[in-house]
Amino acid sequence: MNGVESPRAAPPAASRSAGERRRPGSLGTFAALARPNYRLWFFGQMTSLFGTWMQSTAQGYLVFELTRSSAWLGYTGFAGGIAPWLFMLLGGVLADRRSRRGILVVTQGLSMLLAAVLSALVFARAVAPWHILVLAFLLGAVNAFDAPARQSFVLEMVGREHLANAIALNSAMFNAATVVGPAVGGLAYAAFGPGWCFAINGLSFVAVIAALLAMRLGPAPAAAPPRPIRSQVAEGLRAIAAERRILALIVLVALSSLFGFSVVTLMPAWAVKVLGGDARTYGLLQSARGAGALLATLGIASLGGRPRGRGSLLTAGSLAFPVVLAVLSFTRSLPLSIACLFLAGAALISMLNLSNALVQTLVPDAVRGRVMSVYNLSFLGLAPIGALAIGAWAERFGEPSAVLVFALVSLACTGGIALAAPSLRRLA
Repeated sequence: MNGVESPRAAPPAASRSAGERRRPGSLGTFAALARPNYRLWFFGQMTSLFGTWMQSTAQGYLVFELTRSSAWLGYTGFAGGIAPWLFMLLGGVLADRRSRRGILVVTQGLSMLLAAVLSALVFARAVAPWHILVLAFLLGAVNAFDAPARQSFVLEMVGREHLANAIALNSAMFNAATVVGPAVGGLAYAAFGPGWCFAINGLSFVAVIAALLAMRLGPAPAAAPPRPIRSQVAEGLRAIAAERRILALIVLVALSSLFGFSVVTLMPAWAVKVLGGDARTYGLLQSARGAGALLATLGIASLGGRPRGRGSLLTAGSLAFPVVLAVLSFTRSLPLSIACLFLAGAALISMLNLSNALVQTLVPDAVRGRVMSVYNLSFLGLAPIGALAIGAWAERFGEPSAVLVFALVSLACTGGIALAAPSLRRLA
């Protein structure tokens, strides 16, 4: 594997803590939390993510309330996701050349500022749909620099031994916030209006910035000699091309994002037009998806040092996700929609979590930031195109038709990859 450490390699037993030797079962699911830096990150980021999901829920419903248009939901998703096409690869280069912690402090601070601006516009009763589009684009640009630094920073916090566990716990953290954040966001929207959702999100970034500044990290790796950005990006692309399994994983994530994850864009319209609900209904749908994802990530984290079968689980998740979405297209009741989104969340996060861990296991450390920028671009960059397309389809033919068509196309794509790249199922 091009000189990369084997994912099955384990440190000598003597190098492990006595607690790990005595209590493997109790530490298996939460092993990475034994690292002080990761504990700071985990609880700081979780606090911030509650606010992020409150804002995401409120923003989607606010757009629909202002426009009553599924197409506008697609425009907002497109605006938020087009920025990675412009900046994500540059963000990967930066993550390999600069302090990843420093990058994250800046990006989290900028995210806090954008939330404050949106909150101020709402409180001033001046917010318009185009404001949300502009702010969504700016937040997408910030995330294009944040994502490669954040994902490649995990190794600095926990080391290779607990990398897979930390990635799973990151997903668990994200989805724990998804369970609570949207539901609270929907209730807060209905009770107090969207402005407070955006304001709370802005304040929540203080927790993760404080956690980053409190970390005690080892000396940073020596910076590589300056080289043209184009050659550095090309080096990351060559690393992907040299390891066909990484390429297959990235293509799988890209197609699932384009045709599968884009369905999430329609959930505000689904809550109102299909289920006859309101912002609280939308919050429940989002929370159901998060609950399924949380359960799946805790299951993956519990694998601990027993990574066998991850490739098979990834393939199963990639196929189950569009199947469940196809079933969703025929539901017209809130309980059935909640059940479908619970299962869809579990399947999607299983695929994303395992693909992330497997890519980071296979990639050389020297190009980790650049490879992860391409990985993130494959998901975040294609999501807006899918959002734009599914929003336009739903506007013309209705939300159920859009969900069914995109689910079937997603199933054809993931099924084709499962047949064309059987090596993915054999990954440990």
